[in-house]
Amino acid sequence: MVANKRIALLATVAASVAAGPTICAAFRPPSSSSSSSRPRTEQRTPRQPRPPPLFSSAVPERQSSTPPPPLSTIVNRVAVAGATGRTGRYVVEELLSRGVRVLALVRDVDKARGMFDPTNDLLAIRRTDLGSKKDVISALNEGGESSRCDAAIWCATGFSDSPDQNILTRLTALFGFATNSKSTIDAVGLPALGEGLAARNNNAGVGGGGGGDAPLPKVVMLSSAGVTRPGWSDEKKLELEGCAAIPIVRLNPFGILGIKSESEEKLRTCGVGYCIFRPCGLNDKWSPNQRPIFSQGDVAVGRINRKDVAKILVDILSTPEATGKTFEAFSIANSEGYYPPSAYIGPALSRLVPDAEGGLSEDAVRATYALMQQLLPGEKQDASQLAMGQTYEQLDRGETGRLGVRGGELAGVTSDDVGLGS
Repeated sequence: MVANKRIALLATVAASVAAGPTICAAFRPPSSSSSSSRPRTEQRTPRQPRPPPLFSSAVPERQSSTPPPPLSTIVNRVAVAGATGRTGRYVVEELLSRGVRVLALVRDVDKARGMFDPTNDLLAIRRTDLGSKKDVISALNEGGESSRCDAAIWCATGFSDSPDQNILTRLTALFGFATNSKSTIDAVGLPALGEGLAARNNNAGVGGGGGGDAPLPKVVMLSSAGVTRPGWSDEKKLELEGCAAIPIVRLNPFGILGIKSESEEKLRTCGVGYCIFRPCGLNDKWSPNQRPIFSQGDVAVGRINRKDVAKILVDILSTPEATGKTFEAFSIANSEGYYPPSAYIGPALSRLVPDAEGGLSEDAVRATYALMQQLLPGEKQDASQLAMGQTYEQLDRGETGRLGVRGGELAGVTSDDVGLGS
């Protein structure tokens, strides 16, 4: 009986994938019978309370697939933290291509001027210490009212800009010690962005969008899939081994995933409309402009191009369905053109559960995991057997990855391998 229920649940979830780029459709379990069919008696058997819904019970904010108005008509100026990073640069380019004014918060102004067109009137570049709350808030409020930022995208890390620096060196320089998480830029700069924007406007978001008066996110955080998995119980890790035993979770150098998770929680409690996006493995060799598969429960494993991540981060700013939610995403291959990305991510995100509801039930997490495992790249579809730096293709062919065999690869790992770099 239990197995049949789980099969039925998985079928319902699978049906939602076919309907659009998401896997968690909002629904309530159907009642077993209609009250009108019951015989009328003097004393009715008391009705048993309904079990809690497996997915979101909230009414979606908007079901229309009509895109919202242009972002340039919704926001005044967007601050981008980590603007010269490997994802941040694409975020800046995406915003500028949509006619949105950008304040690039960077460590190296000269690098930013070489990366972007400094004569672009839409772009301002500012050297900013993201580890200083005072400096971050000051950057948001510089200039007159017409120049101030009313939204921000966080895609910064504490890694240096050198692409070949060993991640152990980077993490040691960033954290000092594994337990010193309070001084990281995520722990300081991210909530400072939220506090600075919340102080400007007590509303939950930057304003109404294409769906009416629903609030929009003010701060969008680029996080990472897997941040909660090190904290799972041993029983849950064993049951969901296909996502709990992947290299970054298994190695988790200096507890970086836990630090990211703590930073997420700081953003949730800073009193500003937010959205936390956790992409799966960032892979520049994976084709861009693919359909994203959104999910929750932190069980997704896969690949996504940084350009697609940047587009999603920017799209979120005009998507009220994203406000107050945390979700993961990877993309599926689109070589034949059957799965193009949707013109608007709102309908997909409307089916996801707001953080305020407490997240998915464990039954829903297991069902989501079962479906996500079927969407893994490669033939073996066993991400738990990967070594850091080994591709799915190499695993299928029985080849060793560039960092060595599983269990002995940590010394050669760079931020490119962990997927946490900006």
